[in-house]
Amino acid sequence: MQSDPTSRPLNTPEELRAIHIAMREGKNPLTATDVPRWEDEAGISRIINRRVLELEPLPTPAQVLSELSMPQAAQDLVASSRDEIRACLYAQDDRLLVIVGPCSVHDPAAALDYAHRLSALASELSGELLIVMRVYFEKPRTTVGWKGLINDPDIDGSHQIRKGLLLARKTLLGVLNEGLPVATEFLEPTSPQYLADAVSWGAIGARNTESQIHRQLASGLSMPVGFKNATDGSVEASVNGCFAAAQCHTFFGVDHLGRACAVETLGNPDCHVVLRGSSHGPNYDADSVAQAMREIRATMPASSAAAQGLIIDCAHGNCGKDEKREAQVARNIAGRLAAGERGILGVMMESFIEGGNQPAAPLKDLVYGRSITDRCISWDDTKELLRTFAKAVGERRWR
Repeated sequence: MQSDPTSRPLNTPEELRAIHIAMREGKNPLTATDVPRWEDEAGISRIINRRVLELEPLPTPAQVLSELSMPQAAQDLVASSRDEIRACLYAQDDRLLVIVGPCSVHDPAAALDYAHRLSALASELSGELLIVMRVYFEKPRTTVGWKGLINDPDIDGSHQIRKGLLLARKTLLGVLNEGLPVATEFLEPTSPQYLADAVSWGAIGARNTESQIHRQLASGLSMPVGFKNATDGSVEASVNGCFAAAQCHTFFGVDHLGRACAVETLGNPDCHVVLRGSSHGPNYDADSVAQAMREIRATMPASSAAAQGLIIDCAHGNCGKDEKREAQVARNIAGRLAAGERGILGVMMESFIEGGNQPAAPLKDLVYGRSITDRCISWDDTKELLRTFAKAVGERRWR
């Protein structure tokens, strides 16, 4: 009779050292060491994990949330900002929702420096703009490349995910401590258990807007979620994402104790469409917005957030990943808002301390405050654009 594989304790330090030595020597530790494995005890060692070098245990979400707990003031900010975002999305609050920040966080210190600057401006413009900081830790790659702070915090290919998870959560708590609500993209289906309690607005990216996994995930998230149009420009994909995420779902997942679970959700009625351009060109113009709203209202209930309006991403396909053109897109949208155009409830911008971008490299070799992924608008230009949006909202009110 085979023993219960779950009854065996985790590998001892000596066994782990043997595994790591084998890996350093370029060997497969599943076959190059005598370390006992549950696969052996279950009798399936020849047919499982043949291309997996290591399964490194991580702390459970509950352990991380307990170790890096959220102060009551931060909890209050998350709860109130989620309600404010909903009010903007349902057109109950006439302020413009503005999601702005680095394309991705690679240097937590620079991200918190940016948050400190943005917090002061957010307070100044709070009558016209609801500013939420973009704090992205996971980057989808078309082929390969740096996958973000969680996956590779040292930007050297070492993939210290434990370190990345803790750094990401510390960064979120630091941004909240500056008084700013947080926006992020949800990419891995497990990472929200470690981070989502600190997030006020979530995004499902263009590559994942048709993914059943991400639609199910969004159906259970506690904040409004924006579905971006697909990379080929399809708005239908994001509309279908909003519709699917509004329904109840049951799917595989993990709980805060790290246990495999069947997750049952209520559905998320606060999902909405984000126009981000495409491989074929931009879609931020008035005709594209009007056409998108017709598609949305043909599918979504009139009472849904999506049917009230949408968000325009000034970056990505809408500017060809050029920060100068991104600023032009933002000014164009501000002018249209001032003229009274309807249907635009929010905007997104990629912005950092220094403009442009630079190749990914270890932190010591990088220019401080400059993106290592997409090109970003500089802080000086960001200040001017945010004031332009605030002025546009004021002019729209007069109309």
